[in-house]
Amino acid sequence: MAYITGSCIIRHNKVYLNGTLLWEAAQELEVSDFLRAGYDHFSGQYPKFHKMDALSKLGWLAAEILLKDTGVHTLPPEQVGMVLSNRSSSLDTDLRYYATVKDFASPALFVYTLPNIVMGEISIRHGFKGENTFFVSDTFDTALMSTYPAQLLAETPLKACICGWVEVMEQRYEVALFLVENKRTDKAQPLTAAALSAFYQQINS
Repeated sequence: MAYITGSCIIRHNKVYLNGTLLWEAAQELEVSDFLRAGYDHFSGQYPKFHKMDALSKLGWLAAEILLKDTGVHTLPPEQVGMVLSNRSSSLDTDLRYYATVKDFASPALFVYTLPNIVMGEISIRHGFKGENTFFVSDTFDTALMSTYPAQLLAETPLKACICGWVEVMEQRYEVALFLVENKRTDKAQPLTAAALSAFYQQINS
């Protein structure tokens, strides 16, 4: 059995941890300014953050908040995996990269022209080496994000998996990350599509 043991949702300049508003920007900010403010508030000690594209920054920040007070880091690196998805793939960065090709193609941007790079940045930060997969779909597919991670926890060496949605396109951004594990904690809920949807919709405003 797989259980949801934590969640982090970021949208509309607000950060929610386990369903509770944790932090809100003092004013409405553009995505780049909001991500920098969130980094300064929650971390501020990882210089590589500033080199990432917006999609990687958003996923990295959510993972930083989600995992801070968990026991995930005590697991062997091979036992923590990721299953993420979004709508726009890496299009936000692709367009920025294409704009540089007219003059001098930017290798710093080219690195991020695949959506799964966000998982690489999270893995580097936390030392994770487990199985990971990135899907592209029109909406947050709670059925897929409940069945596939549960299958991984049941049939592979994984003991924990970060799953969810991380989307950036121009000034539109949203991330909903969930920590799922094969052990039950005090406030854990069984991993189901309905449970993921309830978390996601509860603060979808």
